[in-house]
Amino acid sequence: MDRFVSNFTNRLDAKGRVSIPASFRAVLARDGYEGLCVTPSLDTRALDAGGNALLGEIDRLLEGFAPYSEERDAISTALLGTSETLKTDAEGRVVLTESLKAYAGITDQVTFVGHGHKFQIWEPETFRAHLDDARAKARELRRRIGAERMGGTTGTPQ
Repeated sequence: MDRFVSNFTNRLDAKGRVSIPASFRAVLARDGYEGLCVTPSLDTRALDAGGNALLGEIDRLLEGFAPYSEERDAISTALLGTSETLKTDAEGRVVLTESLKAYAGITDQVTFVGHGHKFQIWEPETFRAHLDDARAKARELRRRIGAERMGGTTGTPQ
């Protein structure tokens, strides 16, 4: 599989290292990126992480804006200008920098969450609250799409 799926919670060790889940490491290895690209998420209090696929998505986003435009500069600064390339050790662990941990509110545990072309790194309690909200939004979106397909009636059970 060439996608990041599922979620895993791991502890930071005494040296501040955290193990990237084995299935995520396998996707990164196939991706061919050296290390782990990590950037603060634009929309959540989490970290976006990945390799070439993540950077490709950022590049495609930037291509939608005129070169040297304010919009392109803002997105480039927010994503690429704050990203860090972390080195993984032989056991698949990384050390999250203090600035990355502070942004996501991470202390002693992290939750890795697959998003297909990337994964996110969350403080576990913050992720649980986000997951509840995401499920509620997904249910509402499913109902709305179902209603549109049915010509205005919901027809989709909760």
